Amino acid sequence: MRAETARKVQASERDPEFGPWLAQATILVVDDEPGMRNFLVRTLSPRCKRIEEAADAEEASRKLDQHHFDVVILDNIMPGKNGVDWLIEQRAIGFFADAILMTAYADLETAIRALRAGAVDFVLKPFRSNQILNAVARCLDRMRLQRENFVLRYELRATADHILLRDKLIGGSAAIQQVRETLARVAPLPTTVLLTGESGTGKEVAARSLHALSDRAAKPFVPVNCAAIPPDVIESELFGHVRGAFTGAEAGREGLFLHAQGGTLFLDEIGEMPLATQSKLLRVIEDRRVRPVGAEREVPVDLRFVFATNANLEKLVQQGGFRPDLYYRINVMQLKLPPLRDRGDDVLELASLFMHKLSQQLGMPPVPIDKATKAALSAYAWPGNVRELRNLIERSLILGGFPDDFRGQRTGAVAAPSGTLEEVERRHILAVLGETGGDREETARRLGISRKTIDRKLVSWNA
Repeated sequence: MRAETARKVQASERDPEFGPWLAQATILVVDDEPGMRNFLVRTLSPRCKRIEEAADAEEASRKLDQHHFDVVILDNIMPGKNGVDWLIEQRAIGFFADAILMTAYADLETAIRALRAGAVDFVLKPFRSNQILNAVARCLDRMRLQRENFVLRYELRATADHILLRDKLIGGSAAIQQVRETLARVAPLPTTVLLTGESGTGKEVAARSLHALSDRAAKPFVPVNCAAIPPDVIESELFGHVRGAFTGAEAGREGLFLHAQGGTLFLDEIGEMPLATQSKLLRVIEDRRVRPVGAEREVPVDLRFVFATNANLEKLVQQGGFRPDLYYRINVMQLKLPPLRDRGDDVLELASLFMHKLSQQLGMPPVPIDKATKAALSAYAWPGNVRELRNLIERSLILGGFPDDFRGQRTGAVAAPSGTLEEVERRHILAVLGETGGDREETARRLGISRKTIDRKLVSWNA
């Protein structure tokens, strides 16, 4: 299999005008003429990952039910049902791949109907091999750009706090070294991974490292913050929807699951996912098929699932807030990210890195980290972990120096706090809340956690 893939990659490299994505493409050819099917298979097979053929619309529908295809090359004039009518029907029940329509009759009405049906290209018979190869390459490039843009827009909308350190785990402590070793062992496997740990410990960084070390590294990494998506739209965001599935759905759209096709889907704060969506997620994990909202067809998906949470999922299961069957399904390989206070001198290495990078981004001179500040950084408990450290460095750059409590002038603020971790966290959050005059948004920003986390904590403390 690897030799075959390498051969096709080499073939695509010999034809650079058709782009590098052709070697990974899956294509379905639908035409009632055996000669045309043979021509297309001979042309495309040496260059693409998989190609299948169908002699009519009925056989093509069965193929779509069984496999995912990136591109469908479709003849218009066929016995039974023509290509445009079939395409309209498939779009209505859940078909999102690009379609290229072939026809020997270039009338304007057919072209207009084809575009309205969702065909993205139009090829006139007879055509040469380079014409169809260029059409397929345009489809693949268009699809790649659409997915990348969608994922980038989602990331920018969901969070702006992963500018730095998003692809590697920094530090030389034994705790973080053990994490790196575990990630390296599990990365080549298809095993589902559950990342746990306090907020700000770098769970997304670990997930990105896992993806980069896997055989899916060249495919998309799609991060999803389940807590950041409103419950009434989370299914549409994850699974996609067809046109008319709900009010305002004027066009069909692939969801984040399909945008991660072939790569890694990272579901952060999985404990915040609504119960109704949890049951559908369980089916996707077990069947590897996604049903878009309003669709009749389930779309096959090939994904690596990575989950993360800072909540106690076992406790949520006992309280009825998380499905036990989903918990047991995702808890195959659990990896706990260590808090910053347990990582020794990593805090100093991270502080230096943040200082260097953020000073460049902000266009401000770096603030010296003297011995007193280093001691204070090492002594502090860091309830907000790496995210809190980053925010401190950014605030210090803006102020032109570290706040007094991190320069050794308020030793009580940096002395190792007493009490349980929950008590320390409660005191610190309430203290920062007091400093901001009860402004929860500003408190969340300073601590590097979400506003929703602040609200949840205060409710549990009756504060």
